[in-house]
Amino acid sequence: MPTTIEVNKQSVETLLGSGKSKPFVIPEYQRPYAWTDEQVETLFEDLWEFTATSGGTERESSYFLGSVVSYENENGEQEIIDGQQRITSLFLLLRAIYTKLVATAASERTAEANNFIGKIEPTIWRTNKLTGMVDFKNILLNSRVVNNDSNEILRSILETGKADENAKDNYSKNYRYFQELFDKHSKENPLMVYQFIYALLNQAILLPIRADTQDTALTIFSTLNDRGLPLSDADIFKAKIYNKLEQDAKKAFIERWKELDEQATDANESIQQLFYYNMFYYRALDKDTKTTTPGVRKYYAANKFERLYKPELLDTLFVILNLWKVVNKGEELEGEDWSKNKKIRQTLDTLASYPNEFWKYPVVIYYVCYRNKANFEKRFALFLNKLLMELMTKYLMTPTINAVKLDILKLNSAIVVSIVPAFEFKVIDMPQLEPYIQNPNRNTVRMLLKTLAYEHQDDLLPAKWEIEHIFPQKWQTNYFPDESDSTIKEKIEHIGNKLPFEKKLNIVAGNGYFKKKKKEYATSKIEITNAMGTSDVMDWNVDSIMKRDIRVSDEVVKILNRWNNEYLNIPGDEEKTELPSEEDLARIEEFKKKGWI
Repeated sequence: MPTTIEVNKQSVETLLGSGKSKPFVIPEYQRPYAWTDEQVETLFEDLWEFTATSGGTERESSYFLGSVVSYENENGEQEIIDGQQRITSLFLLLRAIYTKLVATAASERTAEANNFIGKIEPTIWRTNKLTGMVDFKNILLNSRVVNNDSNEILRSILETGKADENAKDNYSKNYRYFQELFDKHSKENPLMVYQFIYALLNQAILLPIRADTQDTALTIFSTLNDRGLPLSDADIFKAKIYNKLEQDAKKAFIERWKELDEQATDANESIQQLFYYNMFYYRALDKDTKTTTPGVRKYYAANKFERLYKPELLDTLFVILNLWKVVNKGEELEGEDWSKNKKIRQTLDTLASYPNEFWKYPVVIYYVCYRNKANFEKRFALFLNKLLMELMTKYLMTPTINAVKLDILKLNSAIVVSIVPAFEFKVIDMPQLEPYIQNPNRNTVRMLLKTLAYEHQDDLLPAKWEIEHIFPQKWQTNYFPDESDSTIKEKIEHIGNKLPFEKKLNIVAGNGYFKKKKKEYATSKIEITNAMGTSDVMDWNVDSIMKRDIRVSDEVVKILNRWNNEYLNIPGDEEKTELPSEEDLARIEEFKKKGWI
């Protein structure tokens, strides 16, 4: 079905007046009103200056205030997706002007004052079509922002025209400031007052963009919005869940959501990302291995948001967050010994250098499924090593983003049925891997260096370390008279010429350069780098790089083989012991032939 969008520029009077038939709603998922006094002043002063220089009854100019993106919801309301801050401020400004105009006794009002009182009323309230009487309680703007106590304050201000002098909320502060600005300019230039009101109502132009659905409106908003944070799917999910709850459960939900949001931010994650991780967990439970990843909102919206309303959802998001507290922040979780395991933390740190996020999904699923099982710490360590082994070998030989996508999705589904899931990755002959280790794709260098480093130390590498070229990328041309520049450039990028190092050395290669570097290496707290600094090696050249290439590739292959064998030799799932299939037996024989087991 084609998307329908209606765009038609309108004056403030016309647009706000349309609220009589279709009132404006600021929905639950929107953020609270946040305009500052600076933004209030800018709006007012710009409109006043426009009136003085270009607007008013004798001129035909217009002043563009921006766009408003909305759609008509199921209750016949204009649900505002973008522009709610501006619309709210216009309501407050018009209420401030109205309050000033009606403060003068009816018998003493000018014809202009009575005219504009009559013009403003239908932009803020519903009026009786027969009598013209204003229903001050029937306001054309309603804020439903979740957990925002100020919603009632906005309603009260628009109904009564009064704001608490001591209130610190933005509605009250901005309404009082609009009053102050209007009073100030009215005294300084009383002849401009009615011209200003005319310009505000008739010459200040908005561009309403009305979409046929919420999805269309959100898409338009995401495309247009460059002024602040766009609405996330999590904002909409929060509102959906909130509206589904019984009244007595809503407060507790908001408190938990706020706690989740704060903890996620502290862990360098977001609620949006937690929903994304959880989507892969749910897909694994459904045995969904389609390689096309659905959008998060579309996925949770299926079947009338039934996945969103699962009672355990929020608990699962907190569980997923605990994993990332360890990965991202190095936290130790109470009652979870695995989070203190140095080798597990090292493997997770190495996986974090994988060039895309596919590694995260099986890790999340495994943790969610088995964190409370006996022997989880040991099983988790072996699983992570096996995962790293598979991902690293595949990316070394096929450095593309989607090389393991289907394999990962199959693994996700296998995890939920067994604590020792089968890895259906393509088997790679390890000797074929050696040249790819020696001259690796640049996206794998950090993984390789971490793998080497962690074989020789228990501590994590420092938060900030760099890839150090032992033979530097700049050298004196006479240093290698028998080697072409192209050969040197190629060898410099080999793994045998690289180390993890706390800082970068900018020493141009020349006589004695390696001795200078060795002194720096000897101060490193990274074991393999320190070992280079305290070694007997006195010079470093192309031959040195080639020899170290072989040593490094041999060591990496040995590590990967060990990880693979350890995983293949662990006991099966105690809860579901199965005999190996013919396919499994064939693979075991293949592993034996390759010398892996």
